Amino acid sequence: MIIYFFISFLLSALLTVLMMRAAFRLGILDRPGPARKVHKADTPLLGGAAIFLAFAITSFLARQQLLAGRLEIHHWMGVFAGGLFLIVGGILDDKYDLKPSRQFIFPVLAVASVIIGGVQIEKITNPFGGFIYLKAFSGVLIALWLLGMMYTTKLLDGLDGLVSGVTAIGSFIIFLFTLTTRYYQPDIALAALIFSAACLGFLVFNWHPAKIFLGEGGSLLLGFVLGVLAIISGGKIAIALLIMGIPILDVVWTILRRLAAGKNPFKFADRKHLHFRLFDSGLGARKTVLVFYLFSAVFGLAGLFLQSQGKLLALGALILIMLVIVIIFSRIEREGN
Repeated sequence: MIIYFFISFLLSALLTVLMMRAAFRLGILDRPGPARKVHKADTPLLGGAAIFLAFAITSFLARQQLLAGRLEIHHWMGVFAGGLFLIVGGILDDKYDLKPSRQFIFPVLAVASVIIGGVQIEKITNPFGGFIYLKAFSGVLIALWLLGMMYTTKLLDGLDGLVSGVTAIGSFIIFLFTLTTRYYQPDIALAALIFSAACLGFLVFNWHPAKIFLGEGGSLLLGFVLGVLAIISGGKIAIALLIMGIPILDVVWTILRRLAAGKNPFKFADRKHLHFRLFDSGLGARKTVLVFYLFSAVFGLAGLFLQSQGKLLALGALILIMLVIVIIFSRIEREGN
């Protein structure tokens, strides 16, 4: 596993450099302009392609180990086909600025690939004992879960190193979880470790001040793969919710806030996301990102040791923390006006 970790890390770093050059040649750049953007120079946008290729190539090299568990080749093919749809769609969007209706086609194709590949949610743990069997609703649940994860990381992608670092932490926690005696799945653990390493290889160049960004496809890809890993590791959705709790709640609050203001939550962009509020409060890019890393690491690691009811309480604590944050910033905003 250590060997594959370093292969993925080094491949990602090398491919990131190559993608930086390709993005400049093809003119696929994020240019400074709207107030929502914090960078001051043209920045290449093909980082997600580097992560995807590193993940795919290293997984191919480790195919014997990845196919040694309960997942078969068609499951993995569905996952990588979905990732490819996201990267291709993201490159097209970054280059030609597609309409939102056309952008949405590629996440839908990614979800369909996973479902057609045979990935299912058969059951989830009931916090009060036993299991809740959901196989009849598997396709709908997978679609809702993966779309939710993809658009969480998409909307979270506002500061250097934020999404790539949080995803690396999340994947590593899933790696640890699937190596525990009770949930031992070495094939899923290896896949999670490879993906974490690919994110870290990119993070070397994405840390503030970033030399390259994920791009549209990359920001969706990271939520997609993290969401898939949560499903194939035995439907451990609670672990992913703990890791991504604050970003997910921020997205929920953003959607509700924009709807209340009569605005389309997916078309209208502003600087009222939590990461922008922390940044604008004087915390700065690096410290803001580290705050998100801390939440993801602490609550994600807590999930390794908590039973179902404990995880439910931890999710409740996250909701309470988010409510306090919303109240504080709402009061600051009212006083500022």
